[in-house]
Amino acid sequence: MTPTPGTPPTGPGRPRRPGRRLGVAAVAALLLAAVPAGAAVSADAATPKSATGPQGQKLTVSATTGLDPAGAKIRVTGEGYGTTSGIYVALCKDNGANRVPSPCLGGADMSGGSKNSQWIVPKGDPYEGELALPFGPGGTFDVEIEIRSEGDGLDCADVPCSVVTRADHRASGDRTQDVRIPVTFAGREPGEPGGEGVDVPAGTVSYKPVAVFTSAGKPLDLLLHPDSKKLYVGADNIPDTADTDERGLYVLNPEDGKAESRITDAPGSTGALRASAAARISGPLPGDGVVYNYPLRGVGSAKAGDTAATGVWLAGSTITDIAPGTAPGTVLVAQGAKLSEIERATGTATRSLTLPGGTQFAADHARGAVWFSDFASGKLHRVDLASFAVTASFDLPGTDSIAGFTEVDPASGSVWVGVNRSVLVFDATGKPVKTLVGKDLARDAAFDAAGGRAFVAWQDGGDLSDPANDNNGTLTVYDSTDFTPAAKDLSLPGNQTQLGAASLAVEPGGATVFVTSPAEGKITRLTRQVSPLVTQAPADRSVRAGEEVALTARAEGTPEPSVRWQVSTDGSQTWRELDGATEPVLTFTAKSAQDGYRYRAEFRNDVGTTRTAPVTLTVTEATGGDTGGGNGGSGDTTTGGAATGGDGSTGGDSDGDGSDGGTSTGASGSSGGSGSSAGSSGSTVGGGSVGGNTGAGTTSGGSLAATGITVISVTLLAAALLGGGLLIHRRARRRTSGLA
Repeated sequence: MTPTPGTPPTGPGRPRRPGRRLGVAAVAALLLAAVPAGAAVSADAATPKSATGPQGQKLTVSATTGLDPAGAKIRVTGEGYGTTSGIYVALCKDNGANRVPSPCLGGADMSGGSKNSQWIVPKGDPYEGELALPFGPGGTFDVEIEIRSEGDGLDCADVPCSVVTRADHRASGDRTQDVRIPVTFAGREPGEPGGEGVDVPAGTVSYKPVAVFTSAGKPLDLLLHPDSKKLYVGADNIPDTADTDERGLYVLNPEDGKAESRITDAPGSTGALRASAAARISGPLPGDGVVYNYPLRGVGSAKAGDTAATGVWLAGSTITDIAPGTAPGTVLVAQGAKLSEIERATGTATRSLTLPGGTQFAADHARGAVWFSDFASGKLHRVDLASFAVTASFDLPGTDSIAGFTEVDPASGSVWVGVNRSVLVFDATGKPVKTLVGKDLARDAAFDAAGGRAFVAWQDGGDLSDPANDNNGTLTVYDSTDFTPAAKDLSLPGNQTQLGAASLAVEPGGATVFVTSPAEGKITRLTRQVSPLVTQAPADRSVRAGEEVALTARAEGTPEPSVRWQVSTDGSQTWRELDGATEPVLTFTAKSAQDGYRYRAEFRNDVGTTRTAPVTLTVTEATGGDTGGGNGGSGDTTTGGAATGGDGSTGGDSDGDGSDGGTSTGASGSSGGSGSSAGSSGSTVGGGSVGGNTGAGTTSGGSLAATGITVISVTLLAAALLGGGLLIHRRARRRTSGLA
């Protein structure tokens, strides 16, 4: 709900007012002023971390790593925010620079009652009071929010999350108020494999059409032979498309679709050969070849290179379904509601059973069962293969219209029945376990037992006068254990059911799938693709200036992904690619100016882009105070702002290469000095005497990186730390520890 400006929204609760804590935020911000903008204050989860915004805003969060997934209270402070627009403070999905952080835990608080977010507005705003807190002096605020790893459409185990500020609902398109500080929860720390999927989740599986075969007439059924690896296609003639009769059994090369063989003739009712379509393929023959049904009552077999099929013509009614029998030379045949086991050599029925109704079935030889579907009566019957008797019957809800398919998952024995726009799944005992609903008509299913995947072909109804139809079908893929989607849905343009049902064949392992479109007279070959999934990610590093740094990241995907390393110098607000950094291992020499820099690897392929979680580089001064200026290093090669400082002993030698995208500090020596290549003021707190125009010497060693502004003197800083500032810091730490 978005309230009308000037009309306060309603909601429970009254948020806390900032009260005296605004002053604490201002002093805390002063104590953090010497830290580079956006850099982490400490790797300790309970130590505040800060980042700066596009208009100089500073956001500070009390805890950012190892947070309790079930819930944690954190303190969030800010300063320098505008006095003319309101903001929300919340935990949100971090979508990157200049992209709205969304969704957010608890949504956008417009009621004043949320504990997950805070609404902060300029003083005098109509919503100030019961609904929103006012900014303090200088655009400051100090609030507490309760966050957890999952809720309200947000799951921080799958997507990057940050505590953010963003403009409120009255200026939702304003990105100038966006400031983000990444947070992680226990069990999902930076450096954990997986990665952040940018456009699709990491490891997303999809299928891509790579070839279309039109060499097999009107395709009715498919089988990819497990031994010969040839693609067998049962086909009918496509009317009015060619002068030749296209009926028959085709043998195709599965890579390019070229027809290696075609069997057109099979014995008819008198035993004489005649041109026949191949309606439904029963199963493979050892080595090569298939058993299949040809209209109306023919049971035949053939393999590549045969000039005609061998077969028998059955007595009785039209064959409506066929499957392998219990012995090598037999088949199971449905002729309407009559189920028989037939000797292929003679056509003799060795046993028969007439069911209450039905036309199609699926055989589960591993569990000794046949599942017979009676769509007209809404029943699924289980036939025991040993006794050849019905042992149980189950309801098939919603079967009063279009019948689809009946198939058994060979791995689990679950029964999949396509009915209208649904697939009803029963376990091996007949218990209903899942209903899968699609937007099209469920027409066929196939299984990859090795990969634990079920593939379903859905066809459009083909009647464009019906608003539910668009002439396009769909391929869906499910985990055959928990029935969750295992790949992105793929649209099948033009695949509609008016001229025949679609069928599927899946290569073992699921890398290749074939799907027919009888209405178009084609078979589409699909290959599996996987977006990059991080298998090895870098971790935070702490080094001394001058030491070598090696960050490693690896990912898998199909096609094989490429890698580019990126760096952020402003606390993950913006990122840029490092020139030439295209190998799994990034190596460079650390410089003091790189303290607080964040690094990540970005992997890309045709499916999507995945990034490792950002890691922080902490660089401390080398012993002796002689490494401050540094020599550049290979980890950061983009020209940026001024480089200041230099070796104090040389009287103001600048760093020279300007490669850090900001300012770097020189170590102090005996004579001091300062350097500037772009007008910035350098500052040094070193181990020698004071020298130059901006340096301040101490005898304690170490240095503070320049922030681009003149740093307060060491005397004043020490006074602040040893006086009221230290007291405030201690109080703040006590309050922070009580929030975790």
